[in-house]
Amino acid sequence: MTQAHLPILEFLFKNYKNFNSRATRDATLAYWRHIEGGGKMFWAMAGAMSSAQLGISLAPAIRSGLIHGLSVTGANLEESLFRLVAHHSYKDFPDYRYFTKENDTRILEDRMRRVTDTSIPEDEAFRAVEKYIVPMWTGDTHQKTRRFWHEYFYELIQKIEPKLYEGSPEECWLLAAAQKKLPIVVPGYEDSTFGNIFASHVKTGECNPSIVKSGIEYMAHFYDQYRELSSGKGVGFFQIGGGIAGDFPICVVPSTKYDLNQPAKPWAYFCQISDSTTSYGSYSGATPNEKITWDKLTQDTPMFVIESDATIVVPLILQALLEAKQNPEAASKIFAKYTA
Repeated sequence: MTQAHLPILEFLFKNYKNFNSRATRDATLAYWRHIEGGGKMFWAMAGAMSSAQLGISLAPAIRSGLIHGLSVTGANLEESLFRLVAHHSYKDFPDYRYFTKENDTRILEDRMRRVTDTSIPEDEAFRAVEKYIVPMWTGDTHQKTRRFWHEYFYELIQKIEPKLYEGSPEECWLLAAAQKKLPIVVPGYEDSTFGNIFASHVKTGECNPSIVKSGIEYMAHFYDQYRELSSGKGVGFFQIGGGIAGDFPICVVPSTKYDLNQPAKPWAYFCQISDSTTSYGSYSGATPNEKITWDKLTQDTPMFVIESDATIVVPLILQALLEAKQNPEAASKIFAKYTA
């Protein structure tokens, strides 16, 4: 009977036994036990996950209380909005591996910006959103108001009229996060399309760069957010990819301890998914053991590394967790059956 109620969860625990599949299964079980015990989970998201429509999985997980905070690149932040307002104008290129330079030049001439096997439409996405957000920046410049980068997007995505949606609002993680008022940091937001657009308006004198709070201010604010998130059973860290989206927020623990000289709970869980081999000094970040030496994790932290494509792994994990959330009693039976 359990298979009819929790098909993905049972599939995962029945079939995933070794190698990366075992890491996926074990990370899912530890995630569930942490959440079920009253803990929280903080996500770090690098890569082009919003363009890859990971919001289909993330949005319901946010609404269901499986995700409690986020660190995202500026690109992932804005591209979740693009997918909502310009979804029909995206174009997919399943044969991208065989493209020539001439193929990509034609895509440029069509005013599309390719992201692996899909593309973002210049006019329907960048320029359509620009006409809404630039007045917000100029207004704040005149009023000498300052905000965090994500606050512009939180406000904008909730002001857009539903009749302008092309994508499903149920599959927009940014909308779900804004509605939940999820804590969020966007380190290095300058490295995004709208970071560039903002810089151009600063260059022309239309906007004051100080209206957007800095990355240092993000960290200063995150000290308090982490303290709240880690209260009770603690907060785990779930990381997609490498780079600043993960490196920035995970440092809050040692910085609180050694720079503020205040106590801080260690991260209560760690999982990283990357399709690039995670090794010392690599772009995808250090292995979990190395993070122990930086006092980001401890030897008792449940740690998992899944070397696979996040667009395959994350939907599987989150769907399994959503099923467990909807029917925890049946989930417990599956865990007992396959992990005994």
